[in-house]
Amino acid sequence: MDGVERKILVQTQRKVSTLDIVLRVLALILTLAAAIVLGMDKQTKIVPIKLIVTLPPVNVPVSARWHYLSAFTYHVVTNAIACAYAAISLLLVLANKGGKCRGGLVMVIIVLDLTMVALLSSGIGAAGSVGIIGYQGNSHVQWKKVCGVFGKFCDLVAVSLLLSLLGSLAFFLLVAFGALRLKKLS
Repeated sequence: MDGVERKILVQTQRKVSTLDIVLRVLALILTLAAAIVLGMDKQTKIVPIKLIVTLPPVNVPVSARWHYLSAFTYHVVTNAIACAYAAISLLLVLANKGGKCRGGLVMVIIVLDLTMVALLSSGIGAAGSVGIIGYQGNSHVQWKKVCGVFGKFCDLVAVSLLLSLLGSLAFFLLVAFGALRLKKLS
């Protein structure tokens, strides 16, 4: 390898490393925000409930909280795990920035990044399906729409899902760029 090829390889590795760091920070921020938005989400409303047809309805305070549904709990936990992993992997990448990254370490990071994509996707799917039932209801089993009553709660669920989806996309891009980097190393 002559001097020009070596210089181009070093510049390419530096660009990939900077992009890697930016994407990891982005994934960390997005998954942290998704976990916080849904983790802090709660709303209480006074709902009139008619017990007997001839009597006036009774006003009952009803709360919607993220931990009342296991799908939302799973979504918060998957985002917290992905956020913690993003922080740890960011530290690993920063510690290895000056040194030459070995193929084995790159492969481990790619597999873990891909695991985060899968984990986040499953959390998004679980919370999204429950969110759609809350938004549309289900007439076949007589489940009523709850987003008409708990609009703010449902809006924050949607924001959390979007942030998590963007975090998953950041991890997916890390997998793609990591695979390209691994190809260049071989």
